[in-house]
Amino acid sequence: LEDYEETVKKAKEAWKVWADIPAPKRGEIVRQIGDALRQKIKVLGSLVSLEMGKIYVEGVGEVQEYVDVCDYAVGLSRMIGGPILPSERPGHALIEQWNPVGLVGIITAFNFPVAVYGWNSAIAMICGNACLWKGAPTTSLVSVAVTKIIAKVLEDNKLPGAICSLVCGGVDIGTAMARDERMDLLSFTGSTKVGKQVALMVQERFGRSLLELGGNNAIIVFEDADLNLVIPSALFAAVGTAGQRCTTARRLFLHESIHDEVVAKLAKAYAQVRVGDPWDSDTLYGPLHTKEAVKMFLDAVEQAKQQGGSVVYGGKVINRPGNYVEPTIVTGLPHNAPIVHTETFAPILYVLKFKEEEEVFAWNNEVKQGLSSSIFTKDLGRIFRWLGPKGSDCGIVNVNIPTSGAEIGGAFGGEKHTGGGRESGSDSWKLYMRRST
Repeated sequence: LEDYEETVKKAKEAWKVWADIPAPKRGEIVRQIGDALRQKIKVLGSLVSLEMGKIYVEGVGEVQEYVDVCDYAVGLSRMIGGPILPSERPGHALIEQWNPVGLVGIITAFNFPVAVYGWNSAIAMICGNACLWKGAPTTSLVSVAVTKIIAKVLEDNKLPGAICSLVCGGVDIGTAMARDERMDLLSFTGSTKVGKQVALMVQERFGRSLLELGGNNAIIVFEDADLNLVIPSALFAAVGTAGQRCTTARRLFLHESIHDEVVAKLAKAYAQVRVGDPWDSDTLYGPLHTKEAVKMFLDAVEQAKQQGGSVVYGGKVINRPGNYVEPTIVTGLPHNAPIVHTETFAPILYVLKFKEEEEVFAWNNEVKQGLSSSIFTKDLGRIFRWLGPKGSDCGIVNVNIPTSGAEIGGAFGGEKHTGGGRESGSDSWKLYMRRST
């Protein structure tokens, strides 16, 4: 906490320097950060893979997301601004000006130890903010490596490295950030449970928070869907990152007429998933992040059985060194079974039957979270109903693609217990600024 105190003071001082730099010049610094990450992409991707456990290609892909958002932020640095509005008073000008909030606290989760910080920091920086990052305690090497890359770029440009500060630590540091009035915005990515505590602490001091919390994402497959698209999409969305994405598919709703066929094909596809060392280029599926995650996986499988589910694939721990579990498919549960409504951060897919469009849209929306959702259909009318007011209530609404993709240019985030925050593209830059009329 003493380190934290010193770091906040340094970051606040550094902000005074940073805020005076014109936005396009700040964009140029962010461009250089993107280039520095490009040069280190393989070694940093390897480190993500080693420390988090995701496969190497995903580790590199995550650094690529940071690089891409730097490119996006560079363009944005010449475009952000507010309108000049017609004033009702003669001889007056009515201007909407956007100013930086100041110091942005960024708390990120273990599963995306680079990308989530990248989305936040690149946008926050071009807006004129300093950043204070607290990465996950279990991925601290990644946090240190990324911070050193950024600090070098800042210092090479004769700017204080403290513009992008880092604090390592656990709950004590996170709590200090949430309660600290010097944090002008607190961006928190993590579980809904912890997010709720953070939101209350920040709200108590009338602070600003940006919350990026859990997801219980569904893929809905109608009878007219192209199954050649469905099988790889469901597999990727459910098994990718060993089920440890906030956008992982947890529920697969199948029209009753195709249920058995899809389950059989999916189980066959699951059997071909190459499990192994995340550093091996041939591996598609690595270990879970912690021993606790393995326990949560086993508990969830047990609960699913008790609530009437059948394990048609997987369900067990794999007998090899490391936190490996079998990717798992469970059928036969009702749409509202308690375990189906629980986000277990593990590769368990609940396959559920439906009859009608209206009921399955309602089932998609009945869970507490509202992050990502997807339908597979060729019916144009249905697609537009899905995208409309009575369709998906999620922040990310997909058609004929999996739940787990996201693009830099679109605002990323979700509704309800997912927290309502938006990061990266569209007009999410406004969250990192304050408006003066």
